[in-house]
Amino acid sequence: MTTALLSALTGKARTAAHPLPGGPCGCGSGDAVLADRSDATVVRHGDVVAKAHAGDTDPRDLAARLDVAARLPDVLLAPAATTATRLHGRLVTFWPHGTPVDRDDPDSAPWEAAATLLARLHAAPLPHPLPPMRGPAKAARAVVRMRAAGPHPAVPPVLRAWAGLPSWARDEAPAPGPRYLCHGDLHLGQLVRAPDGHWLLIDVDDLGGGDPAWDLARPAAWFACGLLPPEEWTRFLDAYRSAGGPAVPADGADPWPALDVPARALTVQTAALAIAKAVAADRPLDEVERALVDACGRMGGVDARPQELGPEVTK
Repeated sequence: MTTALLSALTGKARTAAHPLPGGPCGCGSGDAVLADRSDATVVRHGDVVAKAHAGDTDPRDLAARLDVAARLPDVLLAPAATTATRLHGRLVTFWPHGTPVDRDDPDSAPWEAAATLLARLHAAPLPHPLPPMRGPAKAARAVVRMRAAGPHPAVPPVLRAWAGLPSWARDEAPAPGPRYLCHGDLHLGQLVRAPDGHWLLIDVDDLGGGDPAWDLARPAAWFACGLLPPEEWTRFLDAYRSAGGPAVPADGADPWPALDVPARALTVQTAALAIAKAVAADRPLDEVERALVDACGRMGGVDARPQELGPEVTK
């Protein structure tokens, strides 16, 4: 982001936090840049968070997604307003601040809360009009970014795994089956604790109708690759089932037929982004990144089981 835009966005956050001109600022922590990427920049002042969305964000799609968040305040963090403003050509929205998951304390990861929120989201009515969930589109963009980064020995197995996915998972066709209200980019960084102590989902940029299994795909992929302990995966899956989530069978039957394709797609997406970042930084892949690439190399048919992605997985 340009310095001018970042400065203007920070000023907007300050104004939203202190609407009375000349009023004292008792926020203490002052301004903070929470994220500054090509697809989004997020700043905070006091209890107000301002987000500049990606430059190609469709204003109608964003408005529809903001409306969903406002209607589901027990699942999604509600925006301060359901309309975005424009700032230096970017759409900007305002949100209350929430406490993120503590990355330095993995044992406290709120797997049950994440799963329960997903189940509630998937059970909510799918409003019309609402754009498609953007999970497959994000995976496709990750592969494009990897290709553009330049040659790397890890690229071929990732591309072979990508080519083995069905067209809908590559964002080349609509997803089969009924559509549900989906988050589109679920990971623990998408949860915050509200002031009342409840966990809520954040980030509506990928929200839309689609296959609910996609929202379980990231933890499923990490479990299948041996990067998420089986007990944590079980906590997540059991909580989702207990809350009535529709993405997997509720009777304890094998969930993998529903999760296999999305988990493969998220494995490819994560590996592709890792390669692109490694090439840009001129560094070797780290251990986790190599594990993801190795998993892509082991991918066979679409009916493969988790142990074919990661050799140390137990079910």
